[in-house]
Amino acid sequence: MHRHQKRPAVITWKQFANKGYSAFASLHRQVRIGVLSVATLGVAAVAHAQRQSSPVISYEEENAVEEEELAEVTVSGTMAPLTQLQSARLVCVLSRQDIEQAAAQSVNDLLKLATGVDVRQRGGFGIQTDISIDGGTFDQVTLLLNGIDIGNPQTGHLSADFPVSISDIERIEVLEGAASRVYGGQSFGGAINIVTKHDSGRNLELAAQGGSFGTGEGEARVSLATGKFANRISGGGGRSDGGMLNSSWRKGQLFYQGDYEDNTLKLDWQFGFSKKSYGANTFYSANYPDQYERNQRLMTSVSAETKGRFHFMPQVFWNRSWDNFELVRGTTFGENFHRSDVYGLKVGGHFDWLLGKTAASALLRHENILSTNLGCNLRPEGSFYTWSDNRTTVSFSLEHNILLRDWTISPGLMASMTSSIDHRFRFYPGIDVAYRPSSRWKLFFSYNKGFRLPTFTELYYKSPTHEGNRDLKAEHNHSLSLGAEHRWNGAEASVKGFYHRGTQMIDWVMYSADDIFHTASFDLDNVGVQVQGKMSFPELFERETWMRSLSLGYTYIHQEKHDAEGVVKSNMAMEYLRHKVVASLSHHIYSHLSIRWDFRWQERVGSYVSGGKLVGYHPYFMLDAKMQWDAPRYQLFVQATNLTNHHYYDLGSVPQPGIWVMAGARFRLSL
Repeated sequence: MHRHQKRPAVITWKQFANKGYSAFASLHRQVRIGVLSVATLGVAAVAHAQRQSSPVISYEEENAVEEEELAEVTVSGTMAPLTQLQSARLVCVLSRQDIEQAAAQSVNDLLKLATGVDVRQRGGFGIQTDISIDGGTFDQVTLLLNGIDIGNPQTGHLSADFPVSISDIERIEVLEGAASRVYGGQSFGGAINIVTKHDSGRNLELAAQGGSFGTGEGEARVSLATGKFANRISGGGGRSDGGMLNSSWRKGQLFYQGDYEDNTLKLDWQFGFSKKSYGANTFYSANYPDQYERNQRLMTSVSAETKGRFHFMPQVFWNRSWDNFELVRGTTFGENFHRSDVYGLKVGGHFDWLLGKTAASALLRHENILSTNLGCNLRPEGSFYTWSDNRTTVSFSLEHNILLRDWTISPGLMASMTSSIDHRFRFYPGIDVAYRPSSRWKLFFSYNKGFRLPTFTELYYKSPTHEGNRDLKAEHNHSLSLGAEHRWNGAEASVKGFYHRGTQMIDWVMYSADDIFHTASFDLDNVGVQVQGKMSFPELFERETWMRSLSLGYTYIHQEKHDAEGVVKSNMAMEYLRHKVVASLSHHIYSHLSIRWDFRWQERVGSYVSGGKLVGYHPYFMLDAKMQWDAPRYQLFVQATNLTNHHYYDLGSVPQPGIWVMAGARFRLSL
């Protein structure tokens, strides 16, 4: 956990990783390591110890190492990198140490521990998950891999198909609130960026695990660095019978990343592929319990940054996704095939001058879909895909950062035009302000406007249970946040309030109990508050302690719909977490052996169909634990999710499994 150090007139924060990597590293736009919405982030006091042969190191040694690391850090939530004193935008960061210690099987599992994030799981191990922020929907969040947008224009259900495993990840960053001017138009409710490891040595990692319900996974990762070039490649796969009826799955992924750096230029390139097939139970309708789905994803990108007074940063990317859905497994009834492509080119840069830091960028993004169900353009007779559609978005962003002794003021503006609307540019402003009355306090305020285009599924999908609406317009969001944070040695606390005013919000709704789902739009407001506190006991007592960390977080959200038309059942926008509590405790047991406990309690607004009737969601709690033995070259672990064997519903009528136990090992070798 980053922590505050005593220094005259300077805010010093402890770093997450063993390098001075900035957040959103592949874009070379660093993100402020600010108020963490992850209640489990209290274990960095033992982070360096995990990489040593001894289970712990002294408090003085740890401080010395982290002081050296902090000298490398520049942080920013804006288009141009700022120092940690200057930055105004707050971003939640989950570090590599937190990832290793959490009882999680996928990126989606890790995000459940963020108080501001709602993770609605259909299938375990990252098979299919809907991720939203601050009461929004899963289609309103931009998901990035090393700064590259990997969102799926077909449907947000498939956006979280990451072609990486947990062992590939260096950190996860969560930006809450609209951020269109920084990360593009689809950042309606926030952004989540997965930053992979940038190993500089020559290493080999092998890992395997197995456990409940016939589950088994294996993976390998190789890192090779030669001169100015570095290459990393990883691959893995797994299978399971699943913890419920018709929930078996198989999956695999391959990921390659390379980079080059000299005194004038830095290049990054990556390639990812994932493939999965799974029983979809009642994923999309309670009337069809034998659904089945197959997904594939291919993504590649190249980005660069020049060095010097002006930093020029071009970026080009391509994502392709395939989806095959069977409403009744093994039959053609209700079966659909889809292929979506996203091409993009982004150019930008930033420079320093007398009046602050200025940044600008331009983005060209083209989205296309071929489908047997989605689209408005009929394909030629004999084509496998019978329908298609496409759209192109052009946007320009400009931002300036005014830097004063106690203040940072970062105003910006994005102008965006989409071919599928009316070829008119619309403007999305924003401003972030931070005030530092002392080295321990920071007060912050943000206002940002965002938008989101409807997915092709929302526009065109038609089945026995769903009907899209091709007249849907883009959603818009006015996002405000206000808060404060206070830090002292070994502890920190924060409070944040937010208000999101949404217009033309899109949802799948039923107007009567026997109706099918229709896409509709209405105005919807989200108001919430988030409170968090964390303690690192070794730093608090300035000595090694048996108990390492304790973290607590709570979020409350209230919604108000501005529409007189009655809705019997909402499937997305109005099914939100009213209350969410997260807590974690980390402590040593003996020598290299430690354990981490994660607790989560949440209450959801909304209902699902069961036995032909609408049933309200019940509050539930979860207790997970991971016990591990850490050594310099290997790690052994046993972990369990849902220790209390609680059966619950998280999304629709899809039942979630009870206790799930896994055990495994990881080995690290130098080449």
